[in-house]
Amino acid sequence: MNYRMSSYLLGQILLITAGLMLIPFIMALALGESNTPLAFGITLACMVCLGTPFIIKKPKNTEIRARGGFVIVALAWIFLSLFGAMPFTLSGYIPNYLDALFETVSGFTTTGATILAEVESLPHSLLFWRCFTHWIGGMGVLVFVIAVLPKTNAAIVHLAKAEIPGPQFGKLVSKLRFTARILYGIYILLTFIEVIALLLCGMPVFDSFVTAFATAGTGGFSCRNASIAAYGSLPVEIVTMVFMFLFSINMNLFYFILIGRIGQAFKNEELWWLCGYTFLAVVLVTVSLCMHNVYETFGETLRYATFQVVSVVSTTGFATADFGTWPVMAQTVLFVCMFIGGMAGSTAGGLKVSRIMTLSKVSGRAIKKSISPRAVLSVKVDKKRMDETLVQNTVTYFTLYMLLILLSSILCAVAEPMQSDFATSFSAVVTCINNVGPGLSAVGPVCNFGSLHAFTKVVLIFDMLLGRLEIYPVLLLFYYKSWKRA
Repeated sequence: MNYRMSSYLLGQILLITAGLMLIPFIMALALGESNTPLAFGITLACMVCLGTPFIIKKPKNTEIRARGGFVIVALAWIFLSLFGAMPFTLSGYIPNYLDALFETVSGFTTTGATILAEVESLPHSLLFWRCFTHWIGGMGVLVFVIAVLPKTNAAIVHLAKAEIPGPQFGKLVSKLRFTARILYGIYILLTFIEVIALLLCGMPVFDSFVTAFATAGTGGFSCRNASIAAYGSLPVEIVTMVFMFLFSINMNLFYFILIGRIGQAFKNEELWWLCGYTFLAVVLVTVSLCMHNVYETFGETLRYATFQVVSVVSTTGFATADFGTWPVMAQTVLFVCMFIGGMAGSTAGGLKVSRIMTLSKVSGRAIKKSISPRAVLSVKVDKKRMDETLVQNTVTYFTLYMLLILLSSILCAVAEPMQSDFATSFSAVVTCINNVGPGLSAVGPVCNFGSLHAFTKVVLIFDMLLGRLEIYPVLLLFYYKSWKRA
């Protein structure tokens, strides 16, 4: 590991994040808030004092190996979360630092799980920062750093590989920093369009911005206790639902549309899988709600079913209804959707549709091979043969993913008191590792994670980081060879 280059990059990341934190700091000053200006000021001073010494002189050796890139990404997200939590605690609005850290990690990883029972009492600057962490973490902190830096070393590609979700990384154009700028340009444009659309629907200005940030990052934090249901507006729900789905689509496809390669975008196999399973989930949930007469009219049933399915599929976690009280069939469908998530290269969490697609085809190939052992069969995506290494990596990732869910569930079950139910512990792990937000039972959409044991919160913090960084960067922190000096 190149320690000098690693500290140089971490210093840059801290300073750039401090620059982003200036926005809520200025907001706190402008609004004349009592405790928050000092809280943000102290945090900013700490970040600047820690980050500046590392960037004064650029190291001569700028090489970063793959393993080192993964470790830098994991460390960057941990440091940002540790500092990002400070304003909540220093201002006194979340006195317990572990709770503040849980809230911040949930924000940066775009999970949306909260320990707060009531959010409307928070000052505007903290509400803004809380949702802004979704927007920062949605596309990735390191991707933003690559986009804003004037020059990037060729080795920086390892950072992007470690942070951009999905089984395979690819550049849109020859230079990585231009790819990052294109992706962030599309990200900003879609966010701005959503803000305008929400304003036209009658949503207040501040609410429009924080809702757009939470939607863009597919996070789900809201400035209202009742989430999107607080507005009681069908147009607001439709706009939010449309953009939740758009942000669960691979950003590369929007680039193809912008440059006129519309046919290539709409021929994408993963996109059709996403549309297909979302439609099927809506149908199944709607049928379940109709069978049990949960709502009076079919229109009302379809409205709530569609919004909640899209919210879970995109792993955003906004709520317009308490699906914890819905029939078992509807809850089961939503629970399955938590695992799948959105497309690779999107801001959505979950296993990703591409991996589900690959695993399905690998299973189909195994069945065919059992019938015709001598047959030479390959896994194809978009009518192209997948590299066997990529196929094997997908299977390995899925195995690790399931083992970590099992281990985390056991650890949470050990820590929780006797009266806690299985649905709470297990769904908390599933929703956190898939970066969804609400779970079932005591961590459902109208509940929160504040009542969980401190040890359980620590486990879930790691689960959120594991899910957002897709396991390997976090696990490599505990591998002794990762720290060996290059």
